[in-house]
Amino acid sequence: MKKKIILISILYGIGLAFSLWLYHHKPIMMEDYGQLLPTKIKEVHGAKSEAALQNWVKDSIENGEKISVAGMQHSQGGQTYYPNGIVIDMKNYDKILDYNPEEKTITVQSGATWEEIQKKINPDHLALQVMQSQNIFTIGGSISVNAHGRDIRYGSLIDTVESFRLLTPKGDIINVSRVENSTLFPLVIGGYGLFGIILDVTLNLTDDELYQIRSKSIYYEDYPDYFIHEVQQNEEIRMHIARLSVAPETLLREMYVTDYELAVNQKNLANNADLKRDTLAAPQKFMLGLSRYSDWGKNLLWNLQNKLYVGQSGNYISRNNAMRGDSKFMEYENPNKTEILQEYFVPIDEFTSYLDDLREVLEKEELNLLNITVRYVNKDEEAVLSYAKEEMFALVLLINQGKSKKEIEKTEKVLQKMIDVTLKHDGSYYLPYYSYPTQAQMDEAYPRNKEFFEQKKKFDPNEVFMNLFYKEYSQ
Repeated sequence: MKKKIILISILYGIGLAFSLWLYHHKPIMMEDYGQLLPTKIKEVHGAKSEAALQNWVKDSIENGEKISVAGMQHSQGGQTYYPNGIVIDMKNYDKILDYNPEEKTITVQSGATWEEIQKKINPDHLALQVMQSQNIFTIGGSISVNAHGRDIRYGSLIDTVESFRLLTPKGDIINVSRVENSTLFPLVIGGYGLFGIILDVTLNLTDDELYQIRSKSIYYEDYPDYFIHEVQQNEEIRMHIARLSVAPETLLREMYVTDYELAVNQKNLANNADLKRDTLAAPQKFMLGLSRYSDWGKNLLWNLQNKLYVGQSGNYISRNNAMRGDSKFMEYENPNKTEILQEYFVPIDEFTSYLDDLREVLEKEELNLLNITVRYVNKDEEAVLSYAKEEMFALVLLINQGKSKKEIEKTEKVLQKMIDVTLKHDGSYYLPYYSYPTQAQMDEAYPRNKEFFEQKKKFDPNEVFMNLFYKEYSQ
């Protein structure tokens, strides 16, 4: 009996030890905001110190492991993880290292968000030059996708970066600017974390300003002329955004535009400078919910949006508040569906004919298109993976789709047709999203992509830094 008890105890101990081993070694499932690429990874490390980051890179080199770098993970094409790889989570690496209001510069660790910068600089009446329409993203993530915003007087984010420090695939830390290690500057910015870990960044700032919001309805055929003559040539208009109808009754025909014009009396800035949240997030979220499920809802949403936003005309807003829109209205949870973004860039003089061809595709195909905003992007000749080969309009599309393999394949076919239309009109598309585009479409939209991947192999011959985007398009 005693031997039996001992044997049972030993077996129990072995079972417990094995269970603990499984618990600590079980694969971690990782997915990004799009939820279409769940992938097993090995580990997640939360970045806290420069020394720890450097040690993790050196250990990965020694052990032959792959590293991906993650911030808020709003990219939707697996740019922040890799099968059986290690993910470095940068969100807690978020200190403000240096701030010089007189020189209008700030240096921050790459895990800091744009909101944290805004809170720091707003009391000194300073503002960011370029930022997405929401301030929830990390600086490192935004730089890695070379983001752009609604400001029409600056280009994409690369224009505002003075320098950054990079933890390289060899485990070294180097300074990168247009003067120092300059080859890496246009590769890392818009490089999707493939050349190393951006440790900290020095950004150029600008003055906070008071704008008067002016909105109006417009027909799509009149928009390019309106933008060139009424917006672009008016130096007083600093920011601009437009919205296209996705309602079946007015699909890609009706628009409304919103201009942010420099207020005559800038002394009133102090009365409007406190940082605020977008008070329209709740009604937007409700109306967006209606539009997900019916054409009736889309028509209603468009009519309400038009009245709501055009009705804002004449209100005042600071630059910092205009650049901190609330993304909560886009929050969406559904076990069978998700919402993805696509962004297409088209030259200004192609805009009208492009929409005519795009409408023809959308009227034939089944695609639950919820929203399209239009922004202007300046020509960018600096970033190797530049999406703006000339002055262009950017169309940001929000799409509701299923998560099943069948639904993914159905969406893929429609989006590839839409990308073909975009390329036909000398356009391009944005890379942070799901890998629906074909290799041929990638080659046409980004003629320097082979150069980009060759440089990647030169600087990182052992492919220490990897992600699913690289796996898909580097062949």
